[in-house]
Amino acid sequence: MNNYDKIATAIAYINDNYREQPELKDMAAAVHMSPFHFQRVFSEWAGVTPKKFLQYLTLHHAKQLLKQEKTTLFDAAFETGLSGTGRLHDLFINIESMTPGEYKNGGKLLHINYSFAESPFGNILVASTSKGICHMAFADNREAALQELVANFPNAQFTQMTDLIQQNTLYIFTKEQHRLSEIKLHLKGTAFQLKVWEALLKIPMGNLTTYQQLAAAVDNPKASRAVGTAVGQNPVAFLIPCHRVIKATGEFGHYHWGDIRKQAMIGWESAHSHR
Repeated sequence: MNNYDKIATAIAYINDNYREQPELKDMAAAVHMSPFHFQRVFSEWAGVTPKKFLQYLTLHHAKQLLKQEKTTLFDAAFETGLSGTGRLHDLFINIESMTPGEYKNGGKLLHINYSFAESPFGNILVASTSKGICHMAFADNREAALQELVANFPNAQFTQMTDLIQQNTLYIFTKEQHRLSEIKLHLKGTAFQLKVWEALLKIPMGNLTTYQQLAAAVDNPKASRAVGTAVGQNPVAFLIPCHRVIKATGEFGHYHWGDIRKQAMIGWESAHSHR
């Protein structure tokens, strides 16, 4: 069990026992570790103590974030420069849509490289064309993750290899973010989906938004349900931060790659952006 698996198990334990307000020793016992070792491993992973991290996962914290003016989520400052060390992620991502032909013919004539890698949130599958990242998904089951990639591009040619585009992208998960250059995404999607995904990139790290706010951001305030569908169809986990969209009530809601993973990502980003 790697560190993320231990963290996920601890978060699941908290979800099941939050009414009892478990202590550090209880969380440590849930992952079969001593309190001292658990505190050290958790703090290395999250950058904060378990107690502080869990504050970021409360309903109260989520509601406080949602109370911020919408302009703080989709502001001009985001477009022009860094407003915090944690914002690097969002500022260097550019989407290029696939041509209508590439979109319709299942990736015919596309050559796609793919590889598996580790992230703070578990194993991932990352795939790229010559123009950019076309797919990234958490790969708890490698075979199933690869099958999903192939199903999305049934006529493409695949090679298992880590190329420079992938290597650059993976710096997003490391302490070497200073080596990160612009991330290019090469995505297939409808005009509406692309518009929603571009709006997601404008949510600063450590912040949250709702489906209603996101619908307003794409100038279609009555399309919350359609926006939710587009969010769920995001083909690049973490890079396009669909995990930052929650319910208007402050509840985190479901996530394509697992509800516990969504909570871990929200807490991890809050910890790193509030340093």
